[in-house]
Amino acid sequence: MIPEIGHFALILAFMIAIAQSVSLLIGFNRADARFAAFGGRASIVIFCLAGLAFSCLMFAYATSDFSVANVFENSHSAKPFIYKLTGTWGNHEGSMLLWVLILALFSAVLAMQARAAPVKLHMLTLGVQAMIITAFIAFVLFTSNPFERLFPTPMNGEGLNPLLQDPGLAIHPPFLYLGYVGFSIPFSFAVAGLVLGRVDSVWGRLVRPWALIAWVFLTIGIALGAWWAYYELGWGGWWAWDPVENASFMPWLAGTALIHTVRVVERRDAMKGWASLLAITTFSLSLVGTFLVRSGVLTSVHAFAVDPTRGVFILTILMAAIGGSLTVYAVRASTLSATGRFEPVSREGALVVNNALLVAACATVFVGTFYPLFIDVLSGDKISVGAPYFNLIFTKIAALTLAIAAIGTLLAWKRANLRTVLRSMAPIAAAALAAGVIVLVIAERERVAGAFAVMLVVWLAGGALIDIIGRTKLFRVPLKDSLARARGLPGAAWGAVIAHSGLALFAFGAAGASLWNAEHVALMAEGDSAEISGYEVTLTSVEQFRGPNYEAERASFMARRGADEFEISGERRFYPIRGMETSEAAIRAHRVGDLYVSFGANQTGRGWPVRLYYKPFVGCLWWGAALTALGGLVAFTDRGRKPARLRRRRHASPAGMKVAPV
Repeated sequence: MIPEIGHFALILAFMIAIAQSVSLLIGFNRADARFAAFGGRASIVIFCLAGLAFSCLMFAYATSDFSVANVFENSHSAKPFIYKLTGTWGNHEGSMLLWVLILALFSAVLAMQARAAPVKLHMLTLGVQAMIITAFIAFVLFTSNPFERLFPTPMNGEGLNPLLQDPGLAIHPPFLYLGYVGFSIPFSFAVAGLVLGRVDSVWGRLVRPWALIAWVFLTIGIALGAWWAYYELGWGGWWAWDPVENASFMPWLAGTALIHTVRVVERRDAMKGWASLLAITTFSLSLVGTFLVRSGVLTSVHAFAVDPTRGVFILTILMAAIGGSLTVYAVRASTLSATGRFEPVSREGALVVNNALLVAACATVFVGTFYPLFIDVLSGDKISVGAPYFNLIFTKIAALTLAIAAIGTLLAWKRANLRTVLRSMAPIAAAALAAGVIVLVIAERERVAGAFAVMLVVWLAGGALIDIIGRTKLFRVPLKDSLARARGLPGAAWGAVIAHSGLALFAFGAAGASLWNAEHVALMAEGDSAEISGYEVTLTSVEQFRGPNYEAERASFMARRGADEFEISGERRFYPIRGMETSEAAIRAHRVGDLYVSFGANQTGRGWPVRLYYKPFVGCLWWGAALTALGGLVAFTDRGRKPARLRRRRHASPAGMKVAPV
């Protein structure tokens, strides 16, 4: 009965979403606030119904109701309870229902902020959002019903993919979806603003928090996925340029350009066309990622193996969203006239250059991801584009972007003196050069690439430091005055400093883990030893044991490096229900690097194949990503300065239109 309640709630939500879409469009055309009030209330009702549907599916998983086909295909009675719950979104149908729930959540929050926006802009934005929700609920109901029953009821389920039975993968998808779906609000604002010809400072102030919070969630989601790949897959890496990884990275790049551009719209009433196009592009790339994962056009450790016909439905949504929004942009973009003017040498000018570089980086990833698919469709040839392509092109663009970002934060709005800025950066340039020389002297290999990487990191972090010193007048006024200035700085300023520092730390970790890593492979029996980067690693024992729903071998290693001696252990797990193996690497995290050990099966009887890695500064990846997300969160808390016309009066309704509260 519970699954039927969830199914009925989803059907009811679909009907209300259709009515909401129609009523908001009618209300917009007739300037009737009664339709706006209904649309706002409908958003809240749809969220409650979507929440009820998702709760019913989660209840079916928690109680192991194998009469539900989705539960039978993705759960098992022996599975730990926490993974029964997370299995709700560890499959195609459940993940799409989570997508709908998050869409409804954001729409409900948007509806409750009706008084913060001009009435017609808010109404049309909510109407576009309602059409998106309608399309995705239709997708779930007609192609991916998570409440479909099985008769007769099986005695047990087929179990969840073992790779998904992990804490990292339990929380990674929700954060990723919060980022993907969060960008639907800037998309809807962009379409509404273009239709109304109203992309201005008010529009920028409304869009910026949504873009920032979506970007923060997406940053966390991508970082969690990289962390999971590092410790779970046993290959010693954290990013493989997998097509599905790229699918999440592309909207992150476009979203990074968007959050900077919206700030210019808010502050200077300029770059309106850029902001609108980036809002459309970012959410469109989120839809492209959804299409890649669920269309069946590629095979990936992250992808759901589903019926390709579902991809046709998503492709239709994608074409309607992208085609419709770009058509509106082509027709209405010429009406967006900028009132703010700026010189090429200014903060706005630096943002234009950085946006162009970010778009170029995004295009590089897009081509590398989709080119093999295009060739397969056109000629049937199977090719692959791997890390060498991305490392050759993307890293160069990314390095130039970070180098310019360090200077851009120091430039004044509207017009700046580049000579003065470069003079203030002279100490940082000297420190970067000194750091590069040190790397050239002490590094054993990859000296030139490592020197450039470290110089870039020092340059970017130093730019953030110089920015905050300049804003607080540190060393030029008494310390208490500097502290007072620091407390008075807006959240956007602190957010930029923290995020840029996080990116510098992340870049340092990426350079260390890729340029100076060491790898050694050995066949080891119990008591054998191997050496790597000064560590002597001894295989002390291998024992077999049984987990809740798997059989495993646990290998214990004793590692020594000088006076430092410690024990680490890793596992190989076999899940009989799925017939799959997973790896749990033995990792000793240290502030200067990780000792990473994984082992394979003893198939010859002579020993276990053991891979040893030393990953210098890899911990900077995770701390850098966390710091970057924190910077976005701090910037999100800055609500900005309310434009003068909003301080003089509330957003007036169109003639004859009375505002009704939600």
